[in-house]
Amino acid sequence: MKYALVTGGSRGIGRACCQELSRMGYHVLINYHNNEAAAKETQQLLEAAGGSGEILQFDVADADVTKAALDNWVTTNKDREPKGAVIEIIVNNAGIRKDNLMALMPREDWQEVLDIHLGGFFNVTNVLLKHLIRHRYGRIVNVVSLSGLKGMPGQTNYSAAKAGVIGASKALAQELGRRKITVNCVAPGFIATDMTEDIEEDKYKALIPMRRFGQAEEVAKVVGFLASEGASYVTGEVISVNGGLYT
Repeated sequence: MKYALVTGGSRGIGRACCQELSRMGYHVLINYHNNEAAAKETQQLLEAAGGSGEILQFDVADADVTKAALDNWVTTNKDREPKGAVIEIIVNNAGIRKDNLMALMPREDWQEVLDIHLGGFFNVTNVLLKHLIRHRYGRIVNVVSLSGLKGMPGQTNYSAAKAGVIGASKALAQELGRRKITVNCVAPGFIATDMTEDIEEDKYKALIPMRRFGQAEEVAKVVGFLASEGASYVTGEVISVNGGLYT
């Protein structure tokens, strides 16, 4: 059995990524922070489609809690077949928005967004890297954003966090290339999920060459490719999924 972890896997893009990886034959660890019901629903969807998964609760922004949860999973599953089960796919997807003009932004909103996106990437990946390095194989896929590429007004915190993950991914890809571990980013534009439900599609779709918001499944397909053996010579890249909005 092969294992994959998706942070923020209970809803939206995260759920679609769980479903895609499950179709690829992975036992999926569905991370969530608060919404246990949604995480269980994702697990049920995987199982109904003939796949398998389990839920794993922790806050990616809390380094100690994240380390304890992941170390506990590794210890508990050390004798699982194949012996010494390794989470060989890491999809860092967990995230939030706290939009505001910077002049009006409370410091806590700046820090919380950076802690979850950029800090969460480090907290999760840092714990699991030693296992990937010993395994000499792995795929790290970080879900970033159009905001991290071009910057978006009202999202200085979100743009900074996503741009930071992009830079870190490019550096880490160079560190791990010899180990057959790839590190890539997927940068969605406007995707129809609960995270963008407060954004009026009719107001913004005219800016998008394809004249619509994307679907979570369309992002997940790109994540699935980067997580596959077929993407073995792709690393340090950022692939946009935005309908041509930013090319």
